[in-house]
Amino acid sequence: MRKVRIIIFFMIVYFLIVFLQANFFSWFNIKGIQPNLFVVFVLFVCLYTNSKIGQIMGFIIGIFTDLIFSNSVGISAVLFMFIGYAGEILQKRFPKNSKITLIIMSSITTAIYEVIRVCYRYMFFSSEMRFLPFAMTLSIELAFNALLIIILYPVINKAGILVDDIFNGNDTVTKYF
Repeated sequence: MRKVRIIIFFMIVYFLIVFLQANFFSWFNIKGIQPNLFVVFVLFVCLYTNSKIGQIMGFIIGIFTDLIFSNSVGISAVLFMFIGYAGEILQKRFPKNSKITLIIMSSITTAIYEVIRVCYRYMFFSSEMRFLPFAMTLSIELAFNALLIIILYPVINKAGILVDDIFNGNDTVTKYF
């Protein structure tokens, strides 16, 4: 029952993130570039639950995100599901209890997400592929995501410990400290 409540809470947090992306970060951006909170959220879900739940939540979040923000449905769902899988791989290589490793994981998954998304737009929508503007956009988005992780890390860490304890039954306090 606690797991169901956490998943419902994840969906509420998702809609809060949608509100932030659509309203707050449309005013508070750098050169029109917003952070990608969806990638960070899917990575969080995958790191602190388990891989299957992270991938399923990534797919559901991607479908909702495509319906709300995109003109094509399915690409974000597949990419967020992939981020769930990549989170499992990164979790095995890096400890998830450090601010630096969380920033590195977020940067890796954000870069993968954006590169695949640009390639998808290039292949299917015949959009121009310009490397310098894309590199600038990606670097600003990575810096923005890193700054938000630094600011929100205490909340992310406490929520992660709670979720990890519920889903995995681990005593994370003694495991990491």
